[in-house]
Amino acid sequence: MSRKHPIIAVTGSSGAGTSTVKDALHHIFRRVGARAAFIEGDSFHRYDRKQMRKELEKAKKEGGNLSHFGPEGNLFDKQLELFQTYGESGRGQFRHYIHNEEEAVAYGGKPGTFTEWETISRDTDLLFYEGLHGGVVDGEINMANEVDLLIGVCPTINLEWVQKINRDTADRGYRPEDVMDTIHRRMYDYMHYILPQFTQTNINFQRIPLTDTSNPFFVQNIPTLDQSLVMIHFLDPKPSIEYKIHLKGLIEGATLTGFNTLVIPGGKMMYAMELILTERIVEIMKLRGHLG
Repeated sequence: MSRKHPIIAVTGSSGAGTSTVKDALHHIFRRVGARAAFIEGDSFHRYDRKQMRKELEKAKKEGGNLSHFGPEGNLFDKQLELFQTYGESGRGQFRHYIHNEEEAVAYGGKPGTFTEWETISRDTDLLFYEGLHGGVVDGEINMANEVDLLIGVCPTINLEWVQKINRDTADRGYRPEDVMDTIHRRMYDYMHYILPQFTQTNINFQRIPLTDTSNPFFVQNIPTLDQSLVMIHFLDPKPSIEYKIHLKGLIEGATLTGFNTLVIPGGKMMYAMELILTERIVEIMKLRGHLG
């Protein structure tokens, strides 16, 4: 955990919906006046798009395993170095992964490639990471240990797959069978590097669909927030009874289903995130001397 320069990380699988938390945090940072260095987890992939295709074919021929979920497909050491360096000095090396033509225009590169490494400027108050491995632990790599606030986003697995299938086919041009192959290929790494992070988090948000997602490969539309419930589970620190009752009173339709678990209507998710996370972020900033 950083001493002077806070690190906040949102972690979740591909298609989990981490961008929703990212949007909530953007609002919070603006409201409290926090200047954030934004880091995308994709920027620490080991290979660009073309290289990844070649390495995948090589791994298949050799009977090996390779995915963006596991260590073979990522630069865990570079990400850890950034977290440690930022926590100590507020600096560190980062880059961008260019996903599409719009980002290609913004960054001056080709889709599927990385920008050059650059150094975070000195005028940021905190680092905000959003991606697959905000709290990953792998041997001597312990990302969770460097993070001040670790937020997990983990929908029920069928909903996670529905969201990934929809995004990859509609926005990225993949065939459904290609997405199914990717999900299958990633399963070992999903179980060993993605799921364990949710026991390292401070708080988890899990969306539960209220529509039929029993076969995610045949679901035409992603369930809306109003067609969902959201389970909020507090892992560390444990909230007081008074705090939970207070939250329940502020969020219409909220129910306490466990000692550290609150279930809310899906349409209240952004509101609940801002209520809960604003308080956590202000506390962290004050401890580090960034807010009066």
